Amino acid sequence: MEEIDTGRPATVPSGEATRPAVREIVCRDGARVRLRPIRPDDAPRLIAFHDRLSRQTVYQRFFVVVRRLSPDWAQRLTEVDHQRRVALVIETGPPENPTLIAVARYEPSGEPGIVEVAFVVEDEWQGRGLGTVLFDELLRAAAARGFARFRAYVLADNGRMLDMITRFGTVLGRKLDGGVVTVDFVRPAGEGSA
Repeated sequence: MEEIDTGRPATVPSGEATRPAVREIVCRDGARVRLRPIRPDDAPRLIAFHDRLSRQTVYQRFFVVVRRLSPDWAQRLTEVDHQRRVALVIETGPPENPTLIAVARYEPSGEPGIVEVAFVVEDEWQGRGLGTVLFDELLRAAAARGFARFRAYVLADNGRMLDMITRFGTVLGRKLDGGVVTVDFVRPAGEGSA
């Protein structure tokens, strides 16, 4: 996986918030995709994205099989303030009519200074390194906004996600309850900003 250097940092200032820049990524197989912040007009694309996910992928992300993402819920997920709540997408196709293939987000956890992180990659795009790019960029975006502690809820049998957290973070605590692992972690020193 290679990221095309546009000469811009991973995040650029925009008003009071720091918004991630649009960036092209080249997958190992040569496919070109774009990483960018989610927008409110992505709600219908988010529904279509969810419809393409396998039941297993939906279950690993939500811990229940959500058959259809409602328009109201999709709108809520796309309307973020790019500060306390951030969502990034990876898309393919023409910029004026893209297809979402991956989504990552962080949200307040309910505990001061800790944000909850999660992401999902469409099944046919899994195994190409997109999850790694998204996860890294999401943690960088959070750190750029002053968040240093992270929490993830992961199914105990989701080894790929648990491994990714270990690779990108220093685990502070791990708790297993009902088949779900709660992992609290920080980024290693020196890796908190772009």
